[in-house]
Amino acid sequence: MRNITNIYEAVDQNKFKSFLAIALFIFFVVGASWVLARTFNLGPGFFGYALIFSGVSSIVSYWFSDKIVLSFSGAREADKKRDFTFYTVAENIALAAGLPMPKVYVIEDSAPNAFATGRDPKHAVVCATRGLLDKLNRSELEGVIGHEMSHVGNYDTRLMSIVAILAGLVVILSDVASRSMFWGGRESRNDKENQGGNILVIVGIVLAILAPIAAQLIQFAISRRREFYADASSVKLTRNPMGLVQALVKIAEDRNVLKSASNATAHMYIENPFKADLGGKHKGALSWVAGLFNTHPPVEERIRALRAMQ
Repeated sequence: MRNITNIYEAVDQNKFKSFLAIALFIFFVVGASWVLARTFNLGPGFFGYALIFSGVSSIVSYWFSDKIVLSFSGAREADKKRDFTFYTVAENIALAAGLPMPKVYVIEDSAPNAFATGRDPKHAVVCATRGLLDKLNRSELEGVIGHEMSHVGNYDTRLMSIVAILAGLVVILSDVASRSMFWGGRESRNDKENQGGNILVIVGIVLAILAPIAAQLIQFAISRRREFYADASSVKLTRNPMGLVQALVKIAEDRNVLKSASNATAHMYIENPFKADLGGKHKGALSWVAGLFNTHPPVEERIRALRAMQ
């Protein structure tokens, strides 16, 4: 018998899993930073400098994310007459979500895709490609726009900026710790050994090498969880899971590659713009490992979760 999940239960489950992943990430960052700072005598002051540096770079990109992404994508602002269906769907979804009407943009590209950006609901932007608008019917488009508006309402841009700051902090600390091993870390390690801190030194060296990779993997995991959360939130708005299911199938099966996408912006789209087969090209352990480095969950998993909603 198929397991049916209530829409509200699905939203709550995804919210809890997102919160848990973020809490674990913060715990990991604090723990790894403490071990690295203590092992390599970086000092509490350096921790603060690293946090400020990673924070400033992430905040700048967060504050100007809409302008940067729209400039890269070559999008034009939507016209209510020319893009009537897109415009009115965005109006209706915003009303249902209790959010301000976002600015809507169109990318003149045949690959079907969409993304949302902006630092908060008052400065939100929802962008869709010409391929998406031409190939999806209204109910499918509602599912996609509901997903993107859910990212806005869930403050995912802000959340992922905070996650980027934490990941950047780990990268900076690990880089300095690695350099310390080659440029003056030998004396520090000898001091630690004399104090019986051999285990801490070993843990510190391992963390300096692996912590940036682990931080990136957790960052990707949080991104994938937010996609599930946005899917569930979209269904909560539209009351039509099959609209989003059919939209995801069409987007995933379309072979056109979005020309304006880049590695820096790919994570923002509702589906990976660089394209992969619906079921994935690899199976077993190889597929599982490759999936750890994806910002989006596999389409078949998203569809399975959506079909289980009522």
